Amino acid sequence: MNTALILVDIQKDYFPGGKMELVGSLDASHQAGQMLAYFRKENLPIIHVQHLSMRKDATFFLPDTDGILFHENVRPASGEKIIEKHFPNSFRDTGLKAYLDSLGVREIVICGMMSHMCIDATVRAAFDYGYACLVAHDACATRSLVFNGVDISARHVHGAFMAALAVVYARVQNTEEITSMLSRR
Repeated sequence: MNTALILVDIQKDYFPGGKMELVGSLDASHQAGQMLAYFRKENLPIIHVQHLSMRKDATFFLPDTDGILFHENVRPASGEKIIEKHFPNSFRDTGLKAYLDSLGVREIVICGMMSHMCIDATVRAAFDYGYACLVAHDACATRSLVFNGVDISARHVHGAFMAALAVVYARVQNTEEITSMLSRR
């Protein structure tokens, strides 16, 4: 089975000093970097997804700002595919599906930012397109949210979304478990 890595929105605005700092973004980027190193070593397809916000009221990922740049822990190497997106779902109005299909990819490993938004939307769309999905939960990060007057910690937001994806949409494991499984094939 041809497997590809999709790194979603691991961009500077999500890190300390950025316009939308996430909880655990640095740790997640280190794990994503480990996954990226494995895919490079194995010469497997790698796709970097870059969000550029085009909404009038956007406050981060604004075009022509440093916040849209990829974090140095996962910076694309020459020849690695970059897909630009404007919505949470990495497949919406992009060439991602066509690119994966052109390579014969049937399985994808997904990691990146934010667990409750772009990771969730991308994984569900990938599943709907028929891809087998693996999510590296330790290579994803999110932020705390408030709903109906209740503060929900980033840890709980992340856990709830990973648990929901694991029910039907994806195999959710840590980076080491995924790379170990792929190595045994």
